[in-house]
Amino acid sequence: MTATLGLSSCESFLSENPKDQITEEQAYQNSTLLYLNTVASLYTQVGANGGGAGLQGTDRGLYDLNTFTTDEAMLPTRGGDWYDGGLWQNLFLHNWGTKNDLVKGSWDYLYKVIAQANQSLDKLKEILENNPENISVPKYISEVRAFRAMYYYYLLDMFARVPLVTSSSVAMEDVVQSERSAVFNFVRTELEESVEDLSDAHSNLTGEYYGRITKPVAYFLLAKLALNAEVYADDNWTDGTKLDGKNIKFTVDGTEMNAWEATIAYCDKIKNLGYKLEQKFEANFSLKNESSVENIFTIPMDANLYKNEFYNGNAYGQCGWNGSSATKEALDAFGYGTSSPDPRFELTYYAGKVEGPNGTIKLDDGTDLEYVPSEITLDLSGKASEKTAGARMKKYELDASATNDGKLQSNDIVLFRYADVLLMKSEAKVRNGGNGDAELTEVRERAGATLDVTATLETLLEERLREFAWEGLRRQDLVRFGKFTRAYTDRPQLPKEDTGYTTVFPIHEDVLSLNGKLTQNYGY
Repeated sequence: MTATLGLSSCESFLSENPKDQITEEQAYQNSTLLYLNTVASLYTQVGANGGGAGLQGTDRGLYDLNTFTTDEAMLPTRGGDWYDGGLWQNLFLHNWGTKNDLVKGSWDYLYKVIAQANQSLDKLKEILENNPENISVPKYISEVRAFRAMYYYYLLDMFARVPLVTSSSVAMEDVVQSERSAVFNFVRTELEESVEDLSDAHSNLTGEYYGRITKPVAYFLLAKLALNAEVYADDNWTDGTKLDGKNIKFTVDGTEMNAWEATIAYCDKIKNLGYKLEQKFEANFSLKNESSVENIFTIPMDANLYKNEFYNGNAYGQCGWNGSSATKEALDAFGYGTSSPDPRFELTYYAGKVEGPNGTIKLDDGTDLEYVPSEITLDLSGKASEKTAGARMKKYELDASATNDGKLQSNDIVLFRYADVLLMKSEAKVRNGGNGDAELTEVRERAGATLDVTATLETLLEERLREFAWEGLRRQDLVRFGKFTRAYTDRPQLPKEDTGYTTVFPIHEDVLSLNGKLTQNYGY
């Protein structure tokens, strides 16, 4: 039996026929059909319409694990709502254990897509072997390798020690676990070897490369790998030692450099491909945001063309997924309640009385809907503000024409954007002993924030929260800054003997039970 890469209970995936009632010969008989059945079919997996799947947009998957475990947001219990057996409270308290459904769902989803990518690569290599003159296939191979590398990047970040399986013909009994440094080097090599074959196109723009892995997307992933190299190259993140990015070597365009220098080099490559900040912060999340000059990689959204959904937690009118709220730490970072809050606060959150297209939103009893950010806490049951405590998500413009309870909207979901490139470069400069003020100033100036802030690791971590709230980046940032295990307002101090094992998620017990060669991550 061959490995499904989910290493769980979805063996039937490999027996599916994605060509839908046509023969294999017909499926690959010309360049267009070859692309559709080996490359395009992969991109249908980036978004999703069900819990646990998709890189972002749905619930109970990667986004929730990277958001509700941090100081950015919480999903408090509100009477009979959002308890779910303690699920959301335990995520925030880092009590997810080794049987968490979100952990298993994310693992299964990532490996399911990798399995499909392996099938595509095996078929493309077979076609190229039979027809070496086919000029399309090598580029398709590079694109699929880069696509698969992105999925291994998420596994590297979230699970660390994972199996590296690169062929659909690998038998289950031959699947072995790789150390984190090996996964890191694999992802880096796959991207480095693939990037030159990729298009320069901006994949957030509609057209031939809309929603695809292009050169800037690959450079973005390489910049992330370099910026997080101290974390990703560490095979035992619980032993109290820390790698030094200045000693981790990269080679960019034939020049050897350290991790921070490589981060800067990759960020510059992205800038040179024509990206810049949008004039207005909110333009990146507006309706029909495909024209953004800042967004680098997005999940296409169109109710008539794609199945992708967005559980965006809209605070009124359309969707009931509105319980998630900013933490008190997030409120402090935005300066909420002060005389000069960050201008991005009102663009990111609903707070106070909520205004809709026709004025203040009214509750069923006729009173004004008014959210109370400062009263947020992990369990609001029985409190007067049980339903209204917390600043709610506002970042994406409301799509009044959205269907399916507001989940089918026209705003593309933003995964990577140029503001992150600037702040990555600023951080890399600071970590390398340089000055990152210019890039930080550029981001703050666009936001209309005060410019009297110097780029330090502390100010950059806060700036990243203000700029990227609700974008699913916070857990990775906190881990990189060594802040993921600190106490939050509603979270007790973790035991003194804890040395950061929750910076990665466990291998679910169901996965371990299917393959005796796999072992649990350190600390669990």
